[in-house]
Amino acid sequence: QVQLVESGGGLVQAGGSLRLSCEASGRTGSVNTMAWFRQAPGKEREFVAASGLTKYYANDAKGRFTISRDNAKNTVYLQMNTLRPEDTAVYYCAASRQWEVASANQYDAWGRGTQVTVSS
Repeated sequence: QVQLVESGGGLVQAGGSLRLSCEASGRTGSVNTMAWFRQAPGKEREFVAASGLTKYYANDAKGRFTISRDNAKNTVYLQMNTLRPEDTAVYYCAASRQWEVASANQYDAWGRGTQVTVSS
């Protein structure tokens, strides 16, 4: 099994930046794709960005968010710039044995989430 622990969330003003981190442990050799999802109150969990063979983003994240991965540290990052109030959500790290997937049900392991709040 793979365990994931997120960090880096917090409160930031609109237009600001945050960097989220997610450290994986356990059977990390089985992980091919790592991703970030988010869930706002009253909404479904949605895909944000992933890093597998390539890096890919939700339309809303393109140009503002950057995902990066340090395989030596088993860590994936999400640099978020130009944050908006609508980015407020709990952000979850996820890991998949599959390649290039963006649906939550294709991910095998999840972190507990980190809260990101963007004030206007």
